[in-house]
Amino acid sequence: MSTSVDGGSPAPGWRPRLIALDIDGTLLKWVEGAGSTYEQVEPRLRDAIHRALAAGAHVVLSSGRSPHGMTTIADLLELRGQPDGEPLWIVASNGAVVFRYTAGQPAEQPLEVVHEETFDAAPAVRAVLEQHPEALVAVEERGVGYRVSAPFPDGELSGVMVDGVLEEMVAEPVSRVIIRDPQAEVDDFVRLAETLGLHGTDYVVGWTAWLDLTPKGVSKASGLEHVCATLGLTADDVLAVGDGRNDLEMLRWAGRGVAMGQAVQEVLDAADDVAPTVYDDGCAVELERWFPA
Repeated sequence: MSTSVDGGSPAPGWRPRLIALDIDGTLLKWVEGAGSTYEQVEPRLRDAIHRALAAGAHVVLSSGRSPHGMTTIADLLELRGQPDGEPLWIVASNGAVVFRYTAGQPAEQPLEVVHEETFDAAPAVRAVLEQHPEALVAVEERGVGYRVSAPFPDGELSGVMVDGVLEEMVAEPVSRVIIRDPQAEVDDFVRLAETLGLHGTDYVVGWTAWLDLTPKGVSKASGLEHVCATLGLTADDVLAVGDGRNDLEMLRWAGRGVAMGQAVQEVLDAADDVAPTVYDDGCAVELERWFPA
């Protein structure tokens, strides 16, 4: 957050050279009462993103989604990398996977994975299940979907869901594990995560009783650091916009971190500034500040 001179206003002459955008709740509106978002982008937001691209800014999708759940959004936005025509940089799985993608590339074409972090999830999964024995577990299968201990609620996971045996699912290092208890409340998981002491593992609590487990020290910020290092940029060059607890590190790390208006207080407090809600085109409003029509 070093571009700010008064806690919200960037230093004179600053303009983002890299724009890190969360997807759900930032680019896409939440479906009321569901754990999913509408897969459509408002024209105003799409136009603002493309003005940023035309001005030479790097636009990076940065999400807790798996890679296969992010390429569809890149296609929807017709995103491209910089210089024009280069593959797009994408930070997936809360920073555990960094890859490059050419919009519209065939689904069967392998992703260009640049960086991936894995960890032994078994101890953390066992610790959580001791407290929530009925919870559902999903292990990411990059580029395909998930192996699941039991089916998740409709719309909460993208890609193919394959039934698996829990012990086998976490027997080898993985990049991400999701634990979901439809019978619990989000506050139950907030308290659980705070008291477990998940050594060697980081976690993010979602909007519901949803826990993302990732390798220690891995976050959207760490994934974006990898992208910046490759591009010759620093955190000072970055505008980051997000709305969830998995955006906390990214918002604190970026030169300018902006929270969406509907975010919980913890996220609002971590940001340099607050945009209008996703239902009021908040991300477009922020981008228009730097790349006006």
